[in-house]
Amino acid sequence: MKSRRAAPPATKERPLDELYGMAGHLIRRLNQISTSVFAEKMKEAGHDLTPVQFGALSALRTNPDVDQATLAGLIAHDRVTMGAVLDRLQNKGLIARNVSPTDRRARILTLTDQGQQVLAEVEPIVWQLQDEILCGLEDDEKALLLRLMRKVADAGNARSRAPLHLPQGR
Repeated sequence: MKSRRAAPPATKERPLDELYGMAGHLIRRLNQISTSVFAEKMKEAGHDLTPVQFGALSALRTNPDVDQATLAGLIAHDRVTMGAVLDRLQNKGLIARNVSPTDRRARILTLTDQGQQVLAEVEPIVWQLQDEILCGLEDDEKALLLRLMRKVADAGNARSRAPLHLPQGR
């Protein structure tokens, strides 16, 4: 692994060049862009859905009847945030929470028919907006960027306050 030389100090001519080239800053900016594009496209489509809510619905479709902690791990969100997300989804009629037959303290999560319908409507929009999020890149560059981002996310997963927990066999 190469060590990076310290950049020269900021000057009037280059006041924030160093900051603008930092991975953390760029990741934060890309998250802002991604969230903004997502919100815009959902509003245009007449849906009040956030990226986290979409992730929860999508994960529930492929992993039905899981509890809140499992769902949080599937989409790499902390349990407290997940609770608030699930409250909103339940209030919108998109998910149902039922008492677990094996643990009365746990709630089993399922998509409602309305949740299935909303997910079917927004999923194509979410796939289309991926190109808008990565505008300015050729297809091969997009594929490379996604591969590298996944590699970095996988390598740092254990350091996250909300690590991704994939189901067995994936």
